[in-house]
Amino acid sequence: MKRYLLWDNDGVLVDTEYWYFKATQRALAELGVSLDEATYLQRMVRGASSQELAEAAGVDPKDIAAKWQQRNAYYEAYLVNEAIEIEGVASVLEVLARSHRMAIVTTSTRTHFELIHNSRNLVQYMDFVLTREDYVSSKPDPEPYLLALNKFGASADECLVIEDSQRGLQAALAAGIECAVIHNAFTSSHDFTGASHRLNSLGELTGLLHD
Repeated sequence: MKRYLLWDNDGVLVDTEYWYFKATQRALAELGVSLDEATYLQRMVRGASSQELAEAAGVDPKDIAAKWQQRNAYYEAYLVNEAIEIEGVASVLEVLARSHRMAIVTTSTRTHFELIHNSRNLVQYMDFVLTREDYVSSKPDPEPYLLALNKFGASADECLVIEDSQRGLQAALAAGIECAVIHNAFTSSHDFTGASHRLNSLGELTGLLHD
């Protein structure tokens, strides 16, 4: 039986993946660099920084740094103004928290995570949250999930990761943890070979864990 659930955040608990892409695309366009969705998704798999595209185009590093602050501002505006709720998430977490200990393991920065969750009630169900500042190497590296195992004092076979992206799945598998992939239209082109479960919604996870 799985005793611990490790949740990705973006694309699983809140529908933010697309808006992060749009903010990045907008910022790069203002530097004269184009970024289409397919290219972004391919680079996302290996956790590649989109700043590298501006660097490769010969944009001055100071201009990139300044524009990336603007990118973050664009993203923060999207988080506040766009519909990022995923229906049914809170009720699923409430049910699962009665039988499992849970944590969020995200590539979001602490600033963005807090902006997303300050007006929501999802974090109350978690033992802890790991954001990008809490580890050195990001997904698809296994470090974030290995750190979560350590914090729980849990073995890999006691845990299940819930992800929506290929790099998240790869991070879980590299840490030796089974992974359930939740369908997300934005990342649906990713390769989810190796996932223990492919689910259309979080509601299906409740049935799976309580069978």
